[in-house]
Amino acid sequence: MRAVVQRVSRAAVRVDGAVVGRVHKGYLILLGVTHGDTVATGTKLAAKVVELRLFDDANGRMNLSLAEAGGEVLCVSQFTLYGDVRRGRRPSWDAAAPGDEAKAIYEAFCASVEALGIRCERGVFGAEMQVELANDGPVTLILDSAELERPRRA
Repeated sequence: MRAVVQRVSRAAVRVDGAVVGRVHKGYLILLGVTHGDTVATGTKLAAKVVELRLFDDANGRMNLSLAEAGGEVLCVSQFTLYGDVRRGRRPSWDAAAPGDEAKAIYEAFCASVEALGIRCERGVFGAEMQVELANDGPVTLILDSAELERPRRA
């Protein structure tokens, strides 16, 4: 599972011109699911995201979590995070999980964020969406569940 986490002062997602999800201070998360990901993978990644300390404390240091900062999440499914461009000019999407499987894991990720006390708005899984955001900082991280399993030092 891959997540692009962007700290935002505002973000919104539209489908057919209508806003389907909107947040103010918090994170816009673009979430991709691959083969072998499970609900447990989503739950673990959700906890990691919610616990990240990416908001400034009173001393101007990134030391506050999403909950401590009063933030919220807008999560948008994005299978293209698993695009493979190693050969040719057209990406292969083979590494992305099939739609039904990915949707269940995406929904579990969002439910896990909510279970941790964070409001979680959503895009519409599988829809053509337009995403608007004001990246705050800018602060952007890429989390990969496979990388999170590896030790920091060899």
